[in-house]
Amino acid sequence: MKLFKKASDNRDPNKSHIPFRLNFLFFVVFLLFAALIGQLAYLQVDYGQKFATAVNSANNTTATASVQRGSVYDSTGRVLVGNKSHQAIQYTKGLNVASSKMYTIATKLGQYLTISTSSLTDRNKADYYLSNKSNLKAVAKKVKTSTDSDVLYDREVTYTEKNLIQNMTSADKNAAAIFAKMSAAYSLSTVNIKSTGVSSTELAEIGEHQSEMPGIKVGTSWTRSYPNGTSITSVLGTVTTEKQGLPSDNIKTLLAEGYSRDDSVGQSQLEKQYENVLKGTKSQTEAKTQDGVIQKEVKKYGGQKGDNLSLTINAKFQKAVQSIMMSETKSVGANNPYLPGAYAVVMNPSTGAIYALAGASRNISTGKVTENALGTINQTFVMGSVVKGATVMGALQSGVITPTNNTLTDMPIKLAGTASKTSWFNKTGSANLSLGASEAMEVSSNSYMMQLAMKEGNYSYASGKALTMSTSVFSKLRGYFNEFGLGVKTGVDLPGESTGYEGSSSQTNIGKALDLSFGNYDAYTTIQVAQYISTMANGGRRIAPHIVSAVTGTNADGTQGKVKTNVTSRVLNTVDVPSSYFDIVQKGYYLVVHGTSTYKTGGALSSLSPAVAAKSGTAETYHGSTATETLSLATYAPYNNPKVAIAIVFPGMNSSGGTANTDTAKLIYKQFWKYYSK
Repeated sequence: MKLFKKASDNRDPNKSHIPFRLNFLFFVVFLLFAALIGQLAYLQVDYGQKFATAVNSANNTTATASVQRGSVYDSTGRVLVGNKSHQAIQYTKGLNVASSKMYTIATKLGQYLTISTSSLTDRNKADYYLSNKSNLKAVAKKVKTSTDSDVLYDREVTYTEKNLIQNMTSADKNAAAIFAKMSAAYSLSTVNIKSTGVSSTELAEIGEHQSEMPGIKVGTSWTRSYPNGTSITSVLGTVTTEKQGLPSDNIKTLLAEGYSRDDSVGQSQLEKQYENVLKGTKSQTEAKTQDGVIQKEVKKYGGQKGDNLSLTINAKFQKAVQSIMMSETKSVGANNPYLPGAYAVVMNPSTGAIYALAGASRNISTGKVTENALGTINQTFVMGSVVKGATVMGALQSGVITPTNNTLTDMPIKLAGTASKTSWFNKTGSANLSLGASEAMEVSSNSYMMQLAMKEGNYSYASGKALTMSTSVFSKLRGYFNEFGLGVKTGVDLPGESTGYEGSSSQTNIGKALDLSFGNYDAYTTIQVAQYISTMANGGRRIAPHIVSAVTGTNADGTQGKVKTNVTSRVLNTVDVPSSYFDIVQKGYYLVVHGTSTYKTGGALSSLSPAVAAKSGTAETYHGSTATETLSLATYAPYNNPKVAIAIVFPGMNSSGGTANTDTAKLIYKQFWKYYSK
């Protein structure tokens, strides 16, 4: 019997091969770990920053808040528009805050704070009611189900409005109003729950329970104030209130620019025109959130108050001129039932700086007179003879007269099929006069201007002959008028300016070209007349009128700071003609006031010092079938070194006429030299 086997026979066929399998398993695990490490390295190197940013944004988000708007100052530094601060109760909405959470906060806050419910809608009440989970569950059982959550909620709202909100208590309505304001906030945006009139008791109680109402805090809000009166408010414009919110016609653009829905934004005139200057930059606060709830707020940037506007207007002079226009409108309106108002513009003819925009509207039915300074830029009137300087200048430019050859005879113009067209002093032809261009302006000769228009239309006049001019005469006359600002926008830095009104230019109305030549056809704004007379006074530079002189900063103590940007004069076009042309027209303006003719039309202004130049106007108009007149005036002073230009209009006067235009000019000149004599 063999006790031992050979070495080669020591292998047991049933023996396990575990070491090999373990080694294979370790190898596989090694490959997996290597792949995982490679992937982690790839993510860390290529996407690490992106993931870090995503994590950070989920926990640290920037919230913004509005700042004070810039102020508006007059030319002497008086505050025309400022800001009044108020303690406000505000709500900053967290991330993904459930309506049920806001319901709890609103209900709690309603115990300590009372706000207006005047604008509370049934939908607001229903939304508040349904944000309570128990109420929502109960209502859900009462309505038909839907797979569309929006459709289902609409049904729940309809049911609630119809059956469950009629008997809401005043406390519930107050809480619902608070809830509506909270719901309007975007995530991490701040809205005012109550921006004015917060009582000391409300402040104390809210402060005591603030920790129980996440997102609720005491902050500051601002409203516009007018410490020097409201005589120019219509020109300054307005801003939207929290209730109004952003203007609906521009809301998408404003939201894209970073505005919140309840932000105040300029909605008219200077407040709108200079919104980007006045709005400032919002403050930035880093909000640290956890599970959508704001845990801590750290202010990173305090914001920057809006820059200020410095105006060309002296508030006291503006107030004086506005008072004159209101008083004269009331006085004149007593004997002129169809007077719709009166307007005046005072400006610097050399720079375009506006000294005053003043106007009054009169209700023809009731006689009530209200301030309407904007009527100077958006109300158009047939102005009459004030335009005759432009007619003469156009005739000189077209070559139908020259500085040395411009004598024509004033006589009735008799054309086939129409009544005679005459000057006011020569209705029958018994006062035919030989007139030069300057003298024609002095006596306000319609006949002279019509003869110029016919010459420009290449028409040879003969008494009784049919008027066969080409309609191109309309565009020729208007082209010359446009050079001086009549019939085109002046470029004033206020929105809403009217272009004016042009009558028909058809062959059927060819006779109206003669009316156009002496100002009795097209309609213009008062500011266009002011630009026109300024262009004549300064020698041919049509300058855009402006009411803002500079953009300024704010000092540390809140006062007006240094100038950041000066508003310089903007020349729109230059009437490039020999100075002798302007000599003819400017002499005419002087003779209107200081000439020797018994027919001069501006003699009422001859006593003024310094001496003025002017052109008055009377346009034949109608109120229905009743004949009326528009009295106008364009004037500047001193006549030999113009510092101020004034345009005045009184439309709808009785056909018997009057002196309202020159009487008003005297009053305005007196006030101007009082404030600007230096």
